[in-house]
Amino acid sequence: MSQRLNAFQAAPGAIDAMLKTQTYINECGLEHSLLELVKMRASQINACAYCLHMHAADARKAGETEARLYLLDAWHESDLYTPRERAALAWTEVLTRLSQGAPSDEAFAELRAHFSEKECVDLSLAIGAINSWNRINAGFRTRHPADKPAKAAA
Repeated sequence: MSQRLNAFQAAPGAIDAMLKTQTYINECGLEHSLLELVKMRASQINACAYCLHMHAADARKAGETEARLYLLDAWHESDLYTPRERAALAWTEVLTRLSQGAPSDEAFAELRAHFSEKECVDLSLAIGAINSWNRINAGFRTRHPADKPAKAAA
């Protein structure tokens, strides 16, 4: 699979706007570890190899454990995530899968049990941003640094 285009070169103004939004998100006060889990989970759902590669590396650099990264796709079945992280991951899933239905009152109540109103907005913006990054990178087949063609079996 080859890259379709380089969004950074094709529309630097659009990417600059995304980067400014990302700067706000990075500085909004939500825990870095939480944001990386959210980015990873949305990127799993959206099958964005570039974003998965980037955010797995970022999470590891920030001290995230391999077990929590490996089990993220099955977070519902694991006790490795805090109640706050679980609420954020659930919110990530419902906002990422909006085509399957609007977030329920129960999902919002769980979110509010662990996040202030400002944090709810900031988290929702972070989820929207990673979904946008996923669409840019998956849509244009942005290649992740370790992406090399698989060698044919001997």
